[in-house]
Amino acid sequence: MRRYARTLVAVALATAVVAGTAGWASGNAQQALTGPPPGTAAWRTDHVLGRELPDPGRNTPAEVARFFRGLTAAQQQALAVRHPLVVGNLDGAPVELRYRANALSLQASHDPRYANLGQDRRRQILAFDPRGRGQVAEVFGDLRTARHVAVVVPGSDIDAGTFDRTNDVYGTPAGMAKALYARTGPGSAIVAWAGYTTPVGLGVDAATGSLAEAGAGRLTRFTDGLAADGVPAPAVFCHSYGSVLCGLAASRLRARDLVVLGSPGMRADDVADLRTGARVWAAKDATDWIDDVPNVEVAGLGHGPDPAAPEFGARRVPADDARGHTGYFAPGTDSLRAFAAITEEKAR
Repeated sequence: MRRYARTLVAVALATAVVAGTAGWASGNAQQALTGPPPGTAAWRTDHVLGRELPDPGRNTPAEVARFFRGLTAAQQQALAVRHPLVVGNLDGAPVELRYRANALSLQASHDPRYANLGQDRRRQILAFDPRGRGQVAEVFGDLRTARHVAVVVPGSDIDAGTFDRTNDVYGTPAGMAKALYARTGPGSAIVAWAGYTTPVGLGVDAATGSLAEAGAGRLTRFTDGLAADGVPAPAVFCHSYGSVLCGLAASRLRARDLVVLGSPGMRADDVADLRTGARVWAAKDATDWIDDVPNVEVAGLGHGPDPAAPEFGARRVPADDARGHTGYFAPGTDSLRAFAAITEEKAR
């Protein structure tokens, strides 16, 4: 009877979402950005080194890393100058070379949406793709020497233009990553990763898993690239819709810990269903509006059980003093202290 009742709720939810968004969501729907970086065609035909360059669409990050290890520093720099958009987004390329390539791309960009990203040349931009709404990743700390690494995956309404907006700071990947880095210190490096097409608003995109599925492949390849460049396996923090992405990526993701916060569901029945060797953690505060979203999945709508519920089996992250949907990384909160302990492998 209880399962039947939940099914009725799910059907009602699906009907309401479809009926309520059919008129506007089609115009608001996002096309997932997939495939190799911009400039790949020119990269593939360039024989400046007298040898074939790795195919960004086919070669694995491990193969890309081996290729770059076989080059001199001058050869690496030449490729970054000739093909900054490819090298800057090429998982497996040395992180320092990617910083250099993305700085060049941002300097050459005249798009006002990205002006803030390129103003400070000390910023460590690990990925920058100007197509569509724009995608970006930034590093806080030194990935080359860090003993502990974390990756922050954001939820809806995040792109290169809102990556480090000044309002609702702790709802942005840059704000979350900065807060975590300030709490952990120089022995850690934190990556703010806005490397997928996120939903806009609360339409059908946010209620389905299509953008998360496309993003899961991109996040998986990204963490494979970090591993290929010798970076320690990270703790991955997934906020809101980002936790849907992380749930779909979990079985393939190179992660030491998987932490979800303000999650609408991970498209998994429980921790075992994620098929991951990572420790799984969940946080949700009592004032988070995500708690009003039914934890069901039917006809492709909804994202399944609540990861913060005891029966899901995730380790609990205290979040009683966090406020709202974007308060988990606010300084002074129990949740941020716990996130830092997880990053530094002090949490059990």
